[in-house]
Amino acid sequence: QVQLVESGGGLVQAGGSLRLSCAASGRTVRTYAMGWFRQTPGKEREFVAAKSWSGGSAYYADSVTGRFTMSRDSLRNTAYLQMNSLKPEDTAVYYCAAARGIGRSIDDYNYWGQGTQVTVSS
Repeated sequence: QVQLVESGGGLVQAGGSLRLSCAASGRTVRTYAMGWFRQTPGKEREFVAAKSWSGGSAYYADSVTGRFTMSRDSLRNTAYLQMNSLKPEDTAVYYCAAARGIGRSIDDYNYWGQGTQVTVSS
């Protein structure tokens, strides 16, 4: 079993930055790929970024490429999402997820955190 807890969300002005954290626990969590997704009311949850357990592979949604960076700290079992140049359209609840293999689809992920709200004001 893997447990995930996100933190770091909040309110920021357009152009600002935030760093989200995802603390993972579980016996084999270090071998899991980690991903970030986001969701706004009335819309489907969408892929943001993912990183393999080794850190050798990383995927980003086109909408965040060049602005968001995902990283992992294996010693702390924590994944991060550094978000720069934030835009109002980045406003969403951001979810951390874990999977046996890296992927871009919700269906690829077995474990989910509770989400953290990110609000970007214009």
